[in-house]
Amino acid sequence: MFRISQFMHELARAEATGSYPAPMRRRSEGDGPGGPVVIWNLIRRCNLTCKHCYAFSADHDYPGELSTQEVFSVMDDLKAFKVPALILSGGEPLLRPDIFEIAERAKARKFYVGLSTNGTLIDEPLAARIHNHGFDYVGISLDGIGATHDKFRRLEGAFDKSLAAVRHLQNLGTKVGLRFTMTELNAHDLPNLLQLMRDEGVAKFYFSHLNYAGRGNIHRGKDARHLATRQALDLLYQTAWDDARAGGQHEYVTGNNDADGVYLLQWVEQHLPRWADDVRQRLITWGGNSSGVNIANIDNVGEVHPDTMWWHYGLGNVKARPFSEIWVDTSDPLMAGLKAKPRPVGGRCGQCMHFAICGGNTRVRAQQVTGDAWAEDPGCYLTDEEIGLAGSGDRVETTAFSSRRRMIELVPVESE
Repeated sequence: MFRISQFMHELARAEATGSYPAPMRRRSEGDGPGGPVVIWNLIRRCNLTCKHCYAFSADHDYPGELSTQEVFSVMDDLKAFKVPALILSGGEPLLRPDIFEIAERAKARKFYVGLSTNGTLIDEPLAARIHNHGFDYVGISLDGIGATHDKFRRLEGAFDKSLAAVRHLQNLGTKVGLRFTMTELNAHDLPNLLQLMRDEGVAKFYFSHLNYAGRGNIHRGKDARHLATRQALDLLYQTAWDDARAGGQHEYVTGNNDADGVYLLQWVEQHLPRWADDVRQRLITWGGNSSGVNIANIDNVGEVHPDTMWWHYGLGNVKARPFSEIWVDTSDPLMAGLKAKPRPVGGRCGQCMHFAICGGNTRVRAQQVTGDAWAEDPGCYLTDEEIGLAGSGDRVETTAFSSRRRMIELVPVESE
């Protein structure tokens, strides 16, 4: 996740004081190493069949899902491993009968607990239950206004139901965020959604680039083209900057394309050049993609993945082996590569002058399009000139999905 607002607030303070602020104290300093944030898909069943669903969810039960007691046992291991936050997701997590029992246990164990939902099931009574169980954050997906969202989510009336959920939770004081995944089918609605966020007083806006997993991989041919992506980021950065200068507390974040950090540096070089060196150093500290390092995923049947977009690649199952053991095992070649510093990324990404900022970007897109997890990321929207490779030649293109997946053997990476 790339926290645009954090950088914009630092820049606003720098402009006001004449000095770039010192970095915030990191959790690991003096506290020992911490575990990753875990996005936990507790259930695969969903009442929607969204075009970009990475889980291929549908409205029926799936066998082999973790029981309540198994969830509790895994949670104890996660706590001992110093996992700071659990994002409870699905499918649609509110379809799981024990979701509030799980949330109550997580809060009692002192996790930060988020809920990731499509919002269509949240009426006033359910909103009250969510609020009373103390979720720290509820993310609700809105992928357009009205019919655009309904088409994306494949349910007429979905927009109205999700917006009603936002309002129910807002009225109770629960922190709510809007989540938007952009493709060329809905890019035109981004300005309207940002205005909706402000009109409704929503605290957070999460802009997700399309990642090539599940139905999102099938529909990757409709991914937003690079110019539209840049225009969207221009709007997001200016919106976040205006909010920071005004002393606002809105959060604007992006996900699934770590080139956003490099693009922010270019924005700073254009608009606030005196702080460019400071921002570059802060971005290098951020380090870009954190799949397999600071972000983890456990799916509905207990399989562990480097993040939610790697459902086609399992690392081990918590029914057979503790998460804490699976996560540190670098005998798996993918995990060895993801944890390596630097990662063994080749091609255009490996030669990029900003590699230290984005870390090679998202490995899933590279693997899905080329069959090689360490090839260049075809979702990078930066030009060759911008990354110091003018005249370097042809790029990997985002081709339409084919059911014939190309795979290559992953070569183990030696640990330092």
